[in-house]
Amino acid sequence: MIARIGRILLRTVVGLLIFLIILLLVFDRLVQFRMDDKELVSWFHGFHVNPHLGYYEAKGRKVRYITVGNNPDASILFIHGAPSSLSYWKNYLADSSLLSRATMYAVDRPGYGYSGLAEALPDISAQAGIIRPMLDSLQQAHHPIIVVGVSYGGPIACRLAMDYPELVDGLVLVAPPLGPGQEKIFWFTYPVENPLIHWVVPRMLQTANQEKIHHKEELTKMLPLWQRIHVPVIYVQGEKDGLVDTTNASFAREHLVNAPSLDIRMIPGRGHLIAFAEKEKIEKAIIDLLDTTEKRRSAAPAVIGQH
Repeated sequence: MIARIGRILLRTVVGLLIFLIILLLVFDRLVQFRMDDKELVSWFHGFHVNPHLGYYEAKGRKVRYITVGNNPDASILFIHGAPSSLSYWKNYLADSSLLSRATMYAVDRPGYGYSGLAEALPDISAQAGIIRPMLDSLQQAHHPIIVVGVSYGGPIACRLAMDYPELVDGLVLVAPPLGPGQEKIFWFTYPVENPLIHWVVPRMLQTANQEKIHHKEELTKMLPLWQRIHVPVIYVQGEKDGLVDTTNASFAREHLVNAPSLDIRMIPGRGHLIAFAEKEKIEKAIIDLLDTTEKRRSAAPAVIGQH
């Protein structure tokens, strides 16, 4: 009797494991937080917007990008978080009020979308270097250039301003984890890297997990570099953010000592996904920063404008 119960339990456990593996494999195929080129173009055409989708190579990585608009007055580069892709920003890229102010760009970060899905690159400096061509050699973007980074994309936006100051005129940071260790680590973060488990984890989550594991180390590398940022910054976060500690706002205040202005905007009652829930507020932050950078360049063109 006991042996029979044991066999039944074993079969049940094996069956559940097989079901879970199949479920994860199906999830990997169906949920990748990305849209292919044809889907994206069709989506934008629904808003009477004609995007340009392309690919370039940098530091041995193939990167997909999108350009929307042809406004020489300014440029906006959007950097997504994790897990995600450039399609995260589609509602911003199709927004008429932003298109009236600037040409807009976005990329699939390395390891996401169609930039080598699951080929993780946790090195923040390397990611900034790979994204750099969007602002100079590939696009020759018009100044002022605003870089918008959400969540994990926030530190990458900051690293762009640290490493390539001639290319960045302002930063909008949306729920950004800036301080080492000031973000949520999930209970499964380290077990997922076990080879027995890793192979069934959806590819987009493999990249996100690799970035999560190395994030504290990468942010620690940036600690001596914050004084390199000499551009205006707007920081936006939900007061109830459960993924990125709100102490990151204090970190920004303490470390962005050379930013000519730091505007911290905390949104009551909101969590981490404010880029969706509070699009109007994020959009206003972008437009406000465009106004600020344009005034700075007009006031001191010889100092600020000669990029």
